[in-house]
Amino acid sequence: MVAETKFFGTIDIEEEKIITFPMGIIGFENLKKFALIYDCEREERSKISWLQSMEEPLMVLPVINPNDIAESYTPIIEDELMKMIGDPADQDILIFTTMSIPSDLTKMTANFKAPIIINTVDRRAMQVIVENEDYPVKYNVYDAIERLKAKEGE
Repeated sequence: MVAETKFFGTIDIEEEKIITFPMGIIGFENLKKFALIYDCEREERSKISWLQSMEEPLMVLPVINPNDIAESYTPIIEDELMKMIGDPADQDILIFTTMSIPSDLTKMTANFKAPIIINTVDRRAMQVIVENEDYPVKYNVYDAIERLKAKEGE
């Protein structure tokens, strides 16, 4: 599938890599087809990827695997919600959180309250509001990375 994008120009994504959000994502319920994009020219893959709409060139969200920035991210999601994307086994689930990346990178945040859950087997996905009361909407990514670096240096 060929798509026009704001940041990446014209891209060709194989059909088997398209992720379908049957209910869209929060705030963009009318957009259903997305692809995960990352800079494949870098030697080491960046922790930040981009969730690009295949239907709207201007719709792209930075996303990150929350386990890359937090010691333990275990969102509580109702079983009924998981059935909406095929009730995948734990090993067939990929989780991302959307990010806000301002010009001051020390204020970069990830939304731990509303992760994106992807069934990697059939590429169906959804964004949900998790039941965990201790997960913030604005988890400071910069501070988390600094804590992880300090811990690795121990």
